Formats: sequence, C-alpha cells, structure tokens
Amino acid sequence: MKKLLTIFTPAYNRAHTLPRTYASLKRQETFNFVWLIIDDGSTDNTRELVKSWQKEDNPFEIIYKYKENGGMHTAHNEAYRLINTELNVCIDSDDELAIGAAAKIQQKWAEVRHKGYAGFIGLDADLEGKLIGSGFPKGMKETTLHGYYAQGGSGDKKLVYRTDIIKAYPEYPEFPAENYVALAYKYLLIDQDYKLAVLNEVLCNVEYQADGSTNTMFRSYLKNPRGFAFWRKQCLTYPSSFKRMVVDAMHYDSSCFIAGRGTDIFKSPKKALTVAMAPAGLLLTQYIRMKGRQTG
Repeated sequence: MKKLLTIFTPAYNRAHTLPRTYASLKRQETFNFVWLIIDDGSTDNTRELVKSWQKEDNPFEIIYKYKENGGMHTAHNEAYRLINTELNVCIDSDDELAIGAAAKIQQKWAEVRHKGYAGFIGLDADLEGKLIGSGFPKGMKETTLHGYYAQGGSGDKKLVYRTDIIKAYPEYPEFPAENYVALAYKYLLIDQDYKLAVLNEVLCNVEYQADGSTNTMFRSYLKNPRGFAFWRKQCLTYPSSFKRMVVDAMHYDSSCFIAGRGTDIFKSPKKALTVAMAPAGLLLTQYIRMKGRQTG
C-alpha cells in the first residue's frame, strides 16, 4: 500500500547525528511514511551508515540519494523531484521526529484533507521539550506561514505540505559558487494562494549545531550574496509590512554591493525605496564584512 508521507532529511556530514533521527522514526506509533535521505555531498561515512540501516528489518522504507554538495535548498530541490507521496515534511539531520508525530500528522490530514489547505503547520521544541519561539494564538485554526510571523509569531515551525502543491511552484534557483537560498522562498509563494491548517502539537525536537546556518549567517551573507539578494527581492515583491519592507530594501542593497552588482538595486520591485536605502545598505555591508571576519 502506498504510504501517505515522505519524511525527507538533507544531510551533509551528519553521520554523528543521523542515528538520533533514525531512532526517532523507529519510535513512532504508526509507520505510514518513507524516509528519504538526500546526502548533499558528505565526505564522512553517511553513505555507509545509511546503507547499513537499509539492510535492517525496519517498519518503513529508507531511500538514499547522493548528490554533489550544493546547499540545503538544492537538497530540497532534489527531494521534491523524488517524492511521490501525498504529503512531505523535512526533518533535519540533527533533529528528531517527536514522539507520536507520525500518527498526529496522519490524523490531522484525515480531518482537513478536503478543505483546500496547502498542508498544515505544527510546532518545534528543543530536545528537552521546550517550545521553540511562540505557540499559536488560542483559537487559531488556519494561517499562512508569513502571516503568522507578521502577527508576532516567532521561532521555527514544522511544515507539512501537500506534495502536489510544493511541486507546482518554481524550484529554488541555484547560483554558481553559492550554496544558500532561503527555503522560505517556496513557502512565500504558496502563501499567496493557500492557507495552512494549524496543528497545535510538537512535531519535531530540534538541536542547533555550532556549524549550522543560524550560527554562520554573516559568513553566509558574504559567500552567497546573489542568493540573499534573490530572497530579499521576493520579500519586496510580497511585503508583510512597511517596516519589514525597509529592512528588506537595505539588505537587498547590501547583498547587491557584496555581489559586485550595485546596479541591480535599480531592478528592485520597490525601486524608489531601495535607492533611498542605498547609504544604509553600504553601512550594513561594512558591518557584515567586519562580523564575517570575526566569525571566520
């Protein structure tokens, strides 16, 4: 029988944390899912580890796909090309699927499947069970991802999407010699057309690694300016507030300057604002260069 859900895990040199993810899948109460691991060019023993798991008597199928290193967004592109289940969710290679989460996903989807949602949004907690950021306001039944944050929501959330919808929107662009584009790009586009049902349950327990993206952001700004400029341009196309638009214009300018493409500020969908924010963008560029050296 075809499974309902694909749990996909992008992995780059995470052989030391993947066993935790694997163990969390084996602890589930229901196994109506497959596990897809996208190995993003690992140089450790990730391949051998996963191959050994594939030989075990697991209650779920494990699919392994190796690709050359290109960054998280390229791993998501590869995953979406391969997924053929009705739903999909990303569980990172240093995270755990929360106890009972597979059953909660299956139950929630049975409730909202025919209501036109793109999927649903759940909660993340740390490994000790403490909620990441804020929860959902009392009585909230539906939202968009960016609408939730615009209303004051905070912290990472777990997104379960319909595969047909996630595939209907453009892939993440891939820029030569860069390895970052915000995953929120696809979610922002989907937000324009669909809402997400709210599942007020913890679906994932997370741990942020010292070499994870949240701790290397300044270096990432310097290494991936075209990717960041692309993302800020999308934010300016679909602004959530004027205040946020001003910040995005400044960051767009900065990324254009870092990329050596200063004239691209005139290609902004909010050209007047972006040009007006150019001096602030130059100051931000200097700050990013300084912080990048400090964290390098």
